[in-house]
Order: sequence, then C-alpha cells, then structure tokens
Amino acid sequence: MGETRDGDALIRAAGGIVVDGDRVLLVHRPKYDDWSLPKGKCKRKESDEDCALREVEEETGYRCEIVRSLGESRYHVGVAPKVVRWFLMRPVGGDLAPTREVDHATWVSREEVADVATFAVGVELLASV
Repeated sequence: MGETRDGDALIRAAGGIVVDGDRVLLVHRPKYDDWSLPKGKCKRKESDEDCALREVEEETGYRCEIVRSLGESRYHVGVAPKVVRWFLMRPVGGDLAPTREVDHATWVSREEVADVATFAVGVELLASV
C-alpha cells in the first residue's frame, strides 16, 4: 500500500498544477506510460504543502511556490482510499530534468490538458484556475 501518514489507512498524496501563463506542466511516467500532473505520496509527518513542493521539484526539476490551494481528488488504489491535495503553483527556478520516475515533462496549453492527460485526476480542478 505504500507509506501512509500518521498510520492511517488512507493514502495521502499531494501535487501541483504548475502554470506559466496559459501553459500547464505535465509529466510522463514510463513505468505506467501515462501523462499526468506531478504528484506523489506524502512522507510521514510531512505537510501536504511540503509534499507537493517536493514532488513537483523531484518530478520536473522546477522549484515552485504555492499560489493557493485548489482542493482535492479522491479515488481508490486497489482497495485503499487515496486523497490527493492539489495546489496551484508557479515556477520560481530550476530547469526541466528527467528522473528515474519521470522521463519527460512538457508544457501544454490549458485547453490541451484534458486531451493529453491520461487520467482526469486533478485535471477537473483546472476550471477553478
């Protein structure tokens, strides 16, 4: 099930909807061959904000700042419930860099996100941005 926070059965994760003007940052994960918004599981006792900032930087190479909270997505991974807290972010430094989990990151227009993203997780929150 992976690491959960505070020993609960809920898988907690956080991620960023990183925007630059009318562009949104998406990442490609070769293990799953999917395109998604950058996100990942929270470490024990890590705040959602810290998790989101860490995961975005780990997956994209960009250091970001949080503009505001956007809400959450809820779904199940197998039988385990998962909640992802999303934050609107803007890049403040760094460069796009591939990692072992993410082999490519790219900017797409806001209108293209729904067509490019493999799953709707987090994408539904773009309407509030």
